[in-house]
Amino acid sequence: MFDKSGQWIHLETYDDFDNGLSDLIELWSSTAKSATQALKDSAFAHFKEDLEAATLKWEGNKAKSKKYSAIAQELAEFEEVLKQG
Repeated sequence: MFDKSGQWIHLETYDDFDNGLSDLIELWSSTAKSATQALKDSAFAHFKEDLEAATLKWEGNKAKSKKYSAIAQELAEFEEVLKQG
């Protein structure tokens, strides 16, 4: 997700997204000082943006589209949990 210098590493493969979602959830659960609200919000926004791009990219490929849709559903569920507090 973020490299050591704080730059976002774009997610491209299904494995990137699958692992990235776990990392995103872990980041949001973290109480470390380095896990600021700004960092959490930024990671969420970048993840969502990359996922939307990947979904559009694989729109014509039914198998890949189904995989990315599953990740999008998990992200939506996570977002709903965040909204509920």
